[in-house]
Amino acid sequence: MLSVPVLTIDGPSGSGKGTIGQAVAKSLGWHFLDSGALYRVLAHLAQNLNITDDNLAELQELAQDFEIQFMPQDGAPPKVIYQGEDISNAIRTETAGEMASRLAPIPEIRQSLLQKQRQFRQPPGLVADGRDMGTTVFPDAGVKIYLTASPEIRVQRRYKQLKDKGFDVNLTRLLDEIRERDRRDVGRETSPLRPADDAHILDTSDLGIDEVVQRVQELVAEQA
Repeated sequence: MLSVPVLTIDGPSGSGKGTIGQAVAKSLGWHFLDSGALYRVLAHLAQNLNITDDNLAELQELAQDFEIQFMPQDGAPPKVIYQGEDISNAIRTETAGEMASRLAPIPEIRQSLLQKQRQFRQPPGLVADGRDMGTTVFPDAGVKIYLTASPEIRVQRRYKQLKDKGFDVNLTRLLDEIRERDRRDVGRETSPLRPADDAHILDTSDLGIDEVVQRVQELVAEQA
């Protein structure tokens, strides 16, 4: 039996991974994995249960037990469904994002979520968006994309996304948080943020969504 094809899209926060990944998944008729949402869900559930980020045993147990579903939607991150409830907005707060960024470097947490991520690999194919999809989770992916953009461009995108959802956001503080998150993602010992050796690197700073989607689709078609 042939392996289920996978397209990985990695990159820092605000580079457009989710938007591009959803659009390409829809065009291909493939499943979509927003791996960053898994860490945000874990952070959100831990906060609700008053589990701190230094309580490794309870965090590992929580990471292994929860199940979520992604419901793609046009022009926005996929809806995240947990126990029948839409928790999409709850996990997109800066509080959840900040804790998720603290949890992500912990090797035991990453290992606990690794198998959960790989379970999304189902026919006819999977588009996986994250920070280590092409390097660690799906190293055998047929096509690997690494999206990047300047911090200033990325913070403007993130700012608009949060404002559109009704969140009160400070632009300067958001830029500082994104730079700090980049530093942690790149500097962590386990699965640091970096392009896979065989990844196609696309800078989206000056590109529209349709341009990036078309380029990714061309790369997938070339591999087919």
